[in-house]
This record gives sequence, C-alpha cells and structure tokens, in this order.
Amino acid sequence: MTSEPGFDEMHAPDGSVRPAYAGYNEWLSQQDERWIHSKSFEAETFFRKTGITFNVYGEDDAEERLIPFDMVPRIITGGEWRRLSRGIEQRVRALNAFMHDLYHRQEIIRAGRLPERLFRNNDAWLPQMVGFTPPGGVYTHIVGIDLVRTGPDEFMVLEDNARTPSGVSYMLENRETMMAMFPELFSHVSVRPVSDYPSRLAASLAACAPEGAGPKPSIAVLTPGIYNSAYFEHAFLADQMGAELVEGSDLRVFNGKVQMRTTAGYQPVDVIYRRVDDDFLDPLTFNPDSVLGVPGIMDVYRAGNVTIANAPGTGVADDKAIYSFMPEIVEFYTGEKPLLPNVETWRCADPDALSYVLDNLAELVVKEVHGSGGYGMLIGPTSSKKEIAAFRQKLEAKPENYIAQPTLSLSTCPILTREGLAPRHVDLRPFVLCSPTGVDITPGGLTRVALKKGSLVVNSSQGGGTKDSWVLDD
Repeated sequence: MTSEPGFDEMHAPDGSVRPAYAGYNEWLSQQDERWIHSKSFEAETFFRKTGITFNVYGEDDAEERLIPFDMVPRIITGGEWRRLSRGIEQRVRALNAFMHDLYHRQEIIRAGRLPERLFRNNDAWLPQMVGFTPPGGVYTHIVGIDLVRTGPDEFMVLEDNARTPSGVSYMLENRETMMAMFPELFSHVSVRPVSDYPSRLAASLAACAPEGAGPKPSIAVLTPGIYNSAYFEHAFLADQMGAELVEGSDLRVFNGKVQMRTTAGYQPVDVIYRRVDDDFLDPLTFNPDSVLGVPGIMDVYRAGNVTIANAPGTGVADDKAIYSFMPEIVEFYTGEKPLLPNVETWRCADPDALSYVLDNLAELVVKEVHGSGGYGMLIGPTSSKKEIAAFRQKLEAKPENYIAQPTLSLSTCPILTREGLAPRHVDLRPFVLCSPTGVDITPGGLTRVALKKGSLVVNSSQGGGTKDSWVLDD
C-alpha cells in the first residue's frame, strides 16, 4: 500500500527542522555516520539475544521473526501530547461506559443512536456478561488507541484495541535499547520516561481487585503458552510486574476461588491479566474443547471473586463497524464532541454506502469489521483489476462484514537507511490503563513504521518496524 508523501514530522517544507526535533537534530549532526550505522547493527544483535521476536501465523513454517527497530526516535512535544491525552482519556472513558451500557440497559440503542444488529450478530458480544458489572466497574483495563497524523495539528483515531492490545513490551525495550546505546542523548534532550509502565500496570490492576482481596492482591498473567505470537510480551510483563506467569493448567477453581499452583501448594489469585481469547477462557462456558483456559473461571468471575482484565466481551469495542459509531458513542456518554476524530468511514451494511464503495473500490481501503493485523483488507490503489473484482464479489455477498475508508496520507518520520535519513509513514499506539482511581496514559506508546518507501502498511506481520516514541518533558 503506497501513497504520496505525508506531513513530515521532522522537517518543514523549506527543509528546516521542526522544534520537536531541534535537540535531537543538534545531537545527530555531531555524530559520526559510520558509528551511527554500527549502533544500528548493535541494536539488532541486542534484540536477537534478548529474544524479542514474534511468530508469523499462516505461513508454512510459522517462523519467529525479529521486528525491525529503527533508531531515529519519533518525537512529540509536550503540548501535542497534552492535547492528545485529553482526547484519548475522553475516548477510553466513553468506551468503558459503552461496554457497561451494552451489557445492562442498552440506553444507546433505546435512544436510536446505535443499531441493535451491530451487537446481536456480533460474536464478540457475550450474553454471559449481561447484567454483570466487573469489580470496580472497569471493563477496559488496558486499551491501545491507534492514532494516525495527517497534518501539524491533525490526529485521528484509526482503531480501538480494547480486547488484548499488544506491543507494550516493544515500547519498553525500544526505550531501554536507546538509553543503553545513546545515554548522552538523553542528557541532551529531556524525554518523559516510560520504564515505570509495568509498576503502573501492576498498581492499576491491583486497584481493580475484587472486594476481600486484601491490601496486596495477587496478580497473574494468563498466557496461551510459548507458541503464542506474543509470548515474549506475556513473560516480559509478568517478570517486570513481579506477577506470576501462568497457563490454564496452572490454575483451578476451588472453594469459590481461582487457585494458582505454587511450590507451597495452591494459592488464591485475585486479578488475572489474561492474554487468552474469550472463546478459550472457560471450557464450561465457551468452547468445550479449549485446553488454554480454566474450567469454572466464569462462575468465580460472576460471583465477584476474581478480576479478569480485560473483561470478557470487550471485543465488541474492537469491531470496525462499532468504530464507525464512536463519534456518536463519545457524545452519548460524555455529552461532549469527540476531541479526536475518526477516519471517515463507510459502513457497507448501508445500501447507499455500499453503492459508493463499489463504485470507488480502486481508491478506497476496505477492511473486515472483525479483521486485524493488516489481513483481510483490500487496498484499492495498489490492487490489480483481478484482485478488485474478486473482492467485489466478497463485498456484494456479505456487505455487513466490511467498512471502507479513504486512503490517508499518513505523516512521516525519518528512518536510518544506508543513504542516510529517509521519510517513512508511521502510526502510534498509546497504552492506557483504567481503574476505579482514574485513567493513566503512558507518555508515548508504540510507533510502528512502514520500512518500504511509500508504503502505508506498518503492521509487523506485514513487514513493518518500530521506533522509540518520545514525549518531550517541557
């Protein structure tokens, strides 16, 4: 997927360096180019030794790959971040209120602001959650809001990730790598820290513990196991939080509690940060063939004796058809206009929208409403007539499965190439923690970068890389 050059975050049209990058550019201009390139190789070696890889599903060997890391940071000013944070907090609060309403009175549907069909036919909506309020009233404990930039003050939300947002381990390791390789750079430029995210995550999860958990709630990270594509992250976060990393076989339900196997016998668990999909969470409630979950855990959960983060059923908020209604959702629950706009979206379930999309397939990006990772998409401008014709048939057969968006001109940040710095398109996933005590947004997030010239596809599964994201401490 390629595009015209977008807004350059480092350089103004006249070639001058924008204020956000002034300190970094001053430092970079004083460095030896060969030394910088040698550091790039050093970073790759570090990531490989640390084992920071991800699995690529759907390929014959499902090999583990290194996510490419680019050493030029993506820099955001303190003022820009404050504006972004207000919009992110507003959106996350609305998402949580929406989840509560959807599983209780469904006022937004009664008010005619959201079609009932959007969740009645949605596999992510769980009838088992109806009438139940999670401990602390929090559904979306950890949220990733994907942002794109198209101009100096133009940020838009591309996607909401309220189920199990991944990538935070790369945000942390990218920063650690940069600080290890260029310690003097961080004395030259004042950057807000991100290294305290694991302790903030632990504190936020503890604040969501059920009543009766005691002053020091027990926290565990539930992983599907070593063959999961994000296993490195599961192990990393458990280690950094001082929490236990467990698989379903390490847990059992006993005396109305979820108990964890330890060297001292079984011990109760208060909060489970699960990285197992809803369908596999409890074979007695969902998929009976699942060996990844814990039989009976949903009974303990509904009895209020364990916290599951994120709450089962939050995947409804990840649906791209629901995403298209987020402006209405934000306004309905906050009484305010959205501070962060959506990307213009056509809902193919609507006949007029479908007609427009079919007439303009060659110019649009069409996505599955339940899709992720850059799969199941049509990218009109880079697709052949044969590919467009084949996709047209799928779209006409099940229009409700798709939404369409314009091809955006994403902003660019420079990456280090053999020829020097070169602009590449980026997006940003800030990570947000929600608890009864408030909303906590880590300054920065994960910047994903399209490494191919002109490409707009930043997903690691599609060949994208990552950068360290800086928020200036001003």
